Amino acid sequence: MVSADVARNIVGIIGNVISFGLFLSPVPTFWRIYKAKDVEEFKPDPYLATLMNCLLWFFYGLPVVHPNSTLVLTINGIGLVIEGTYIIMFIIYAAKNTRWKMLGVLAIEAAFMAAVVAGVLVGAHTHEKRSMIVGILCVIFGSIMYASPLTIMV
Repeated sequence: MVSADVARNIVGIIGNVISFGLFLSPVPTFWRIYKAKDVEEFKPDPYLATLMNCLLWFFYGLPVVHPNSTLVLTINGIGLVIEGTYIIMFIIYAAKNTRWKMLGVLAIEAAFMAAVVAGVLVGAHTHEKRSMIVGILCVIFGSIMYASPLTIMV
């Protein structure tokens, strides 16, 4: 019989493998951008949303928020590096107005993260409260991340 902890770790590892595949799914798009040296009609919204989602989940996985979340921490750290690479490529090859819009969104995301970190660390004094607050934000921004490709229709 498999213990609950072993089963949880196996499911977590499977989830990390699937998440890694999701993070790598835009590679053909970015290979095309790299070859063309132009972002063409691609929109940066999904990559900016995924970066924000990874930032929140990374914060959630820190021991100060939710102890023993190594799998959450590692896959979202990897996601931050991958999404950061996509965003840097997008900034390099985007038109000037798109580049400035992206930098503005990144500044807003950084300010929001700083406010979340400060608010949670100062205002919530238990792991349970911190996990609840950051977890709710993770669910909200996860939903936004998965909905972000729909902005192509606008």
